[in-house]
Amino acid sequence: MNFSTVALDEVLANTVAALTKNGFNVLIAENGEDAKRIALSLVPEGAEVMTMSSETLRILGISKELNESGKWNSVRAKFAKLDRVKDHREMQRLGAAPEYSIGSVQGVTEDGHLLMASASGSQIPAPVYGADHAIFVVGTQKITPDLESAERRLREYVLPLEDARAMVAYKAHSVINFELRVNAVRPGRISIVFIKQAIGF
Repeated sequence: MNFSTVALDEVLANTVAALTKNGFNVLIAENGEDAKRIALSLVPEGAEVMTMSSETLRILGISKELNESGKWNSVRAKFAKLDRVKDHREMQRLGAAPEYSIGSVQGVTEDGHLLMASASGSQIPAPVYGADHAIFVVGTQKITPDLESAERRLREYVLPLEDARAMVAYKAHSVINFELRVNAVRPGRISIVFIKQAIGF
């Protein structure tokens, strides 16, 4: 299976239907620029927002816009003013329960489930429970037939790419310490913006 190939329209339609049935709000973007516009429109100006570590958000310029434009109440901007040692508990609290969280996932199954992995676990609390609203921006190359293939995608495709990125950024290897499967959600709380392009990994 090629884990970098954009999903066929039929597969995308099946996935959207399954996700909608499971309570997710799903929107479709034709390209990266469209995805950025849609994603930003989901976060009201002035709202508190936490951007999760994500190559998708970085490539699209979503993280930069939310954190640096001054139009939103950025949790990342607050982090920059705090001491990672002295203010560790406050940073955890802010990151775990913002008004809005936005990030991505590593896999989406055609029957409507999400797969998310993390080394530190920091990307998980907010979208799962802490945030009032959660947004995932996802290239359709991340759609797989089932959970087994999503797990393969995570380990065989995503992890090597993330490991290479981590070695450059942090001089340390990446690992999968935490893994989350989201089966269904309360309708209206979690939005997924699908991009009909292979963006991020």
